[in-house]
Amino acid sequence: MNYLLTLLLILPLLVQAQTDYSQDVSSEDRIIAALYNVICGEPGEPRDWNRFKYLFTTDAKLIPTTKNQEGKLTYRALSPDEYVQLFSSRIPTGFYERELHRVTEQFGTVTHAFSTYETRERRDGPVTNRGINSIQLFFDGSRYYIMNVFWCAESMGFALPEKYLK
Repeated sequence: MNYLLTLLLILPLLVQAQTDYSQDVSSEDRIIAALYNVICGEPGEPRDWNRFKYLFTTDAKLIPTTKNQEGKLTYRALSPDEYVQLFSSRIPTGFYERELHRVTEQFGTVTHAFSTYETRERRDGPVTNRGINSIQLFFDGSRYYIMNVFWCAESMGFALPEKYLK
């Protein structure tokens, strides 16, 4: 009986440890698609936070543009772990984010993607926000890593230029 209980407790950890996320980091397109995909889901639906964290360097930052108490524009730098905690506590509704357009520049090990996005609370619901994710990627010769994601949403008071909506 103890063996069965131990197996039932360990099995989810073994399955999780065997998950292969290598395809997610094999190209610029795949890592950006995985970034958008992994945070999407219905209310209460668990996200694969191990997959999310696998996309990032150990010292990566997620940096949303925000407004302080006086209404002045500022930013907040979060580690992937801090982002997971914040996201998990602030999204009681569903959340879906998808890429609308991307402008990419690349040199050597560095890729910069200016990625226009829209968000929804339901997969087929109305758009709740749009903005631009500035995504910096590092390629180490075998895989891509996200170094930083710095973003600004239209809700901060800026309208998206037409050139980033094509």
